[in-house]
Amino acid sequence: MQKLSKRQLNILDFIRKSKKANNLEIKKYLEENFGAISRATVGRDINKLLENNLIQKQGKGRSVWYQELAPSSLLAFFDAEEYFKQYPDRREIAFERFNFDIFKDLKDIFAKEELAELERLNNDYKQRIKKLTPAIIKKEFERLTIELSWKSSRIEGNTYSLIDTEILIKQNKEAKGKSKEEAIMILNHKKALDYIIDKRSDFKKITLRKIENIQKLIVQDLDIQNGLRNIPVGIVGTRYRPLDNSHQILEAAEKFIKIINKLKDPFSKALVAILMVSYIQMFEDGNKRTARLLGNAILLANGACPLSYRSIDEADYKKATILFYEQNSARFFKELFIEQFKFAVGNYFL
Repeated sequence: MQKLSKRQLNILDFIRKSKKANNLEIKKYLEENFGAISRATVGRDINKLLENNLIQKQGKGRSVWYQELAPSSLLAFFDAEEYFKQYPDRREIAFERFNFDIFKDLKDIFAKEELAELERLNNDYKQRIKKLTPAIIKKEFERLTIELSWKSSRIEGNTYSLIDTEILIKQNKEAKGKSKEEAIMILNHKKALDYIIDKRSDFKKITLRKIENIQKLIVQDLDIQNGLRNIPVGIVGTRYRPLDNSHQILEAAEKFIKIINKLKDPFSKALVAILMVSYIQMFEDGNKRTARLLGNAILLANGACPLSYRSIDEADYKKATILFYEQNSARFFKELFIEQFKFAVGNYFL
């Protein structure tokens, strides 16, 4: 999608908040915020939003009006660069607390065209892996394990380099000048990934216990409590506050697990799992790490290529996650997920 101007982003935001708006209302709103503006300029801006499938046109003649094209807030468009120019305390966020209404929107996250492309890519992966020897498959899983352990840890602030991570996993040799906790974090990723690879068929159906098993491996020897949390937690960089009631945490976990098990394709299952474990903040710590491993467990269980996240920008990952917290929009995160799946299929098990 082409980058939108600040004025075009404001038009989209105005239409979103107004539910629907006509040309005159849009022009009046722009003049109040940007000064005098011509009808032709307004028309060009509206056409740009139409071309990018962000709004749709309704009515005819003088009765024409526009509304956001996203079928739900789950797919609402936000320009991450513009959104995060505002400090957390100044951002206009939709949800400062957990939104239980989100459960009704956790479906049809991928468009039919997106699912078709993901399935095509995955069919290529499945055909390739059939032709590989067990030794090569093992070697590729080792490579993916190293790169996932490195990048997933790095997203959480770990300072190990990719080379240091490889040496740690292969030779059990810790990097100089790094903390013991950083080494444990990385090695725990390996343990968790080994577990989901070995037990991949178990994850065709998700249960709370299976998610807890992953979290237990992720936080082993890090002085972090296992199981669902019973204390409040805060999140750096956002005013969003997760649930602080253990009964509600359990209720939310059971609801999203039920939804995952009803979804038909592995990509929707994995994406919902990653987003919701992070959003609920089910555990005292290790939520996003557990979420990424759970997503891979679901992909592997359903014959899909796992993700390493090797090429993802850590800042983009964090921004996409916070956008989901604050606006319940999964659009940016979904785009990153698709990019990483394309990367994984194009770089592993060749």
